[in-house]
Amino acid sequence: MSLRMILSVIIVNYNVKFFLEQCLSSLTKAVAASPELNGKVEVIVIDNASTDGSVPFLEPIFPAFQFIQNKENKGFAKANNQAIPACTGEFVLFLNPDTILAEDLLEKCILFLRRTTDAGALGLRMIDGSGKYLKESKRGFPSPLASFYKMSGLSRIFPRSKKFSAYYMSHLNEDENHSVEILSGAFMMVRKNILDKTGGFDEQFFMYAEDIDLSFRISQTGFRNYYFSGATLIHFKGESTPKDRRQVKIFYHAMILFMKKHFKGSRSSVQLFFLQMAVKLQQQVAILLLPFRKQDSGPRVAGRVYISGDSTAKKHWALRFKIENMQLTDHIDDATEIIYCEGAGHSWKSIIEQLGSGKKNIRTAFHGAGTHSAVGSASGNSGSRILEL
Repeated sequence: MSLRMILSVIIVNYNVKFFLEQCLSSLTKAVAASPELNGKVEVIVIDNASTDGSVPFLEPIFPAFQFIQNKENKGFAKANNQAIPACTGEFVLFLNPDTILAEDLLEKCILFLRRTTDAGALGLRMIDGSGKYLKESKRGFPSPLASFYKMSGLSRIFPRSKKFSAYYMSHLNEDENHSVEILSGAFMMVRKNILDKTGGFDEQFFMYAEDIDLSFRISQTGFRNYYFSGATLIHFKGESTPKDRRQVKIFYHAMILFMKKHFKGSRSSVQLFFLQMAVKLQQQVAILLLPFRKQDSGPRVAGRVYISGDSTAKKHWALRFKIENMQLTDHIDDATEIIYCEGAGHSWKSIIEQLGSGKKNIRTAFHGAGTHSAVGSASGNSGSRILEL
């Protein structure tokens, strides 16, 4: 009889094999860093009919992980639910493929959940590729008023107001632990026995809003969702979803679907009507802005590149850049771009701690030891970064 796992990790992939490689590499090191977790973590990757060769590329590199290749794109909610019956862990982690974990992250999160007896689920502090804090790390329930304050810009004008900033709960200090209403599906660790009560994600949401819905149902069990500030995750926001008209429509359709599901009874029908109109207006604006999004996934690296971290990786990258006549610099202050190389003496934890502390407006990419690329992006319209080694 096999011993029960401590943690089951579910990752849904769609055409981001190089981001997923960095994620799985960092996940492997986070497991190895914890004596308790070693041999007690199972990882299930659900591939939603990727066309970039994700599974044949990654399966031989990570033979201990289970890869399931769907013949069609089932969407985020259904693909995650597909893996839940196979999970035997005390905790289940829903993890996006466009993330990088510090070595002590998993151990810290599990310790917090075990010590916090009323915690049903946990999210944590997330930053983008530039080190900027991501507001969706902790959120409030998107009531009609909270959503209106966000869309009207009042939340930006009064970022510390409990009333006007309710959507992102920005009145709560990001460097402190808090009980919150909504967690992000990019990193959502749930007690398995709670998940058995709530069920998985609602499959009527093809993508988006399913994490809001599950967070809400967890809170209805009497347990709480917690934002944990003691660990930080890099989330290359939006890399696991294509940026086209169809995805924009899916996003806003999910928002309206969520409203119709939960805003009933005492909820104001008038508020809901105007909120739906505002969502539809934002959808049209988002579609109009799509052509202006930047996309930079090719091999070119503009400006002066500073390579930081593991000495072996630095030599490989320096040779590659010289062959392509790209300008290197030995001085970080002169750089317009940094390649962070994890490896000997340069952990993911130390790299994450460096982010955001240096000069602003500098582009970044990240390379895990033994991987085949460097990847990166910041939030917003900055574009993805994929550099094959």
